[in-house]
Amino acid sequence: MPQRLVDDKAYMFEWDGRYRVGVHSIDAQHQALFGIAQELYLAMSSGQGKSAIGRTLDRLAAYTSSHFAHEERLMQLHGYPELGAHQTEHRAFRAEIERLQSEFRSGRATMMVQVLQLLKGWLADHIQKSDQRLAPFLNP
Repeated sequence: MPQRLVDDKAYMFEWDGRYRVGVHSIDAQHQALFGIAQELYLAMSSGQGKSAIGRTLDRLAAYTSSHFAHEERLMQLHGYPELGAHQTEHRAFRAEIERLQSEFRSGRATMMVQVLQLLKGWLADHIQKSDQRLAPFLNP
């Protein structure tokens, strides 16, 4: 039986202008992250979440690693003063994805809502706060 979400609207993953940083490469990568989250949400909504969760976690791990490396290179090139704090946020997110991958591989397949909540919080909070503070340094 598919896992039901209490509030479907709380788990929608739609890109809009609130998330725009103004750096084409970063915005495109953020849109791709929204796409990965939306795919998981749609899989869950159609009862296919269990089969999608492992694949989604693997994609997130790989994609965020390359995305974070790209962001961090840009921060270094532009002398971003909050680089260390931003890297700490990136490491914490990667660690959480790795923890969830480990839980999934150990047989805990009922974690789909937890993954969606993590993604929703990260995409809204990190992009709208931390990445927005970065924008003026990359768009002088």
